[in-house]
Amino acid sequence: MLKIAYDPIYAHPLPEGHRFPMLKYELIPAQLLHEGVIGKDNLFSPGLLDEDIILRTHDKNYWHQLRDLTLSPKEQRRTGFPLSARLVEREIRIAKGTIDGCRYAFESGVAFNVAGGTHHAGSNWGEGFCLLNDQAIAANYLLDSELTKAILIVDLDVHQGNGTAEIFENEPRVFTFSMHGANNFPYRKERSDLDIPLQDGVSDDEFLEILQSTLPGLIEQHKPGFIFYLSGVDVLATDKLGKLALSKEACKTRDLFIFEQCFKHHIPVQVSMGGGYSPQIKDIVEAHCNTFKAAIDVYF
Repeated sequence: MLKIAYDPIYAHPLPEGHRFPMLKYELIPAQLLHEGVIGKDNLFSPGLLDEDIILRTHDKNYWHQLRDLTLSPKEQRRTGFPLSARLVEREIRIAKGTIDGCRYAFESGVAFNVAGGTHHAGSNWGEGFCLLNDQAIAANYLLDSELTKAILIVDLDVHQGNGTAEIFENEPRVFTFSMHGANNFPYRKERSDLDIPLQDGVSDDEFLEILQSTLPGLIEQHKPGFIFYLSGVDVLATDKLGKLALSKEACKTRDLFIFEQCFKHHIPVQVSMGGGYSPQIKDIVEAHCNTFKAAIDVYF
């Protein structure tokens, strides 16, 4: 059975005026339920995460500043959010949902987190709506638990996974692959194991050709026992923060290709949704829902 991490706190951790980026987290499961794509038994609400698991990935001083709500105003502005206990709880539950999703993925091949993809959070910083790096925390959890010996992180958000790259810079068991807009935030990039910066306005065909000619070789070369997929839909032409020009159809083709490769090679995959900032919320929700539908087409 497909299992999907979701909790209402994903959508409502912020005061009025900061909620637009969060609305999709409520609307995605609602739309999937409305269409009959999933049932309520597909959804699970993650609990809290032990501090020692967070500290395997994030610097102790940084985590304590988050936990104790003592980040400086400048550091809070970098995250894009006003810091609050509810926001920190949200980040902890997202990370726990990604870890739990990994266990479900070992059972059924694939699992989702409605939120997550918080790839701008580095070991000792938060930025770009990211405070704790959910997939990095989960990857370290898998390694520490000896559930896998090699991990591939496939980050197809329009923004480079700079925090993820920094966290795993000296970890040979985790290969970080980021395919992103060259001129998009973050303007100071970190170095992934493989970065493919794309020029503004990249079309469907060009994007898909690059991906389809790259990923199979990475799988063959590094033989991962687990894959994390960050499926941002800020690659859409309609996205107000992204500078690429993909259609919804190309996004779904992208997702199908990822899942087909994982299925073909019997590699469990955990999916976090990443960014999406089109002016019309319906475009964001539809594109994200297509990712779930692509996984169901391949696995179920």
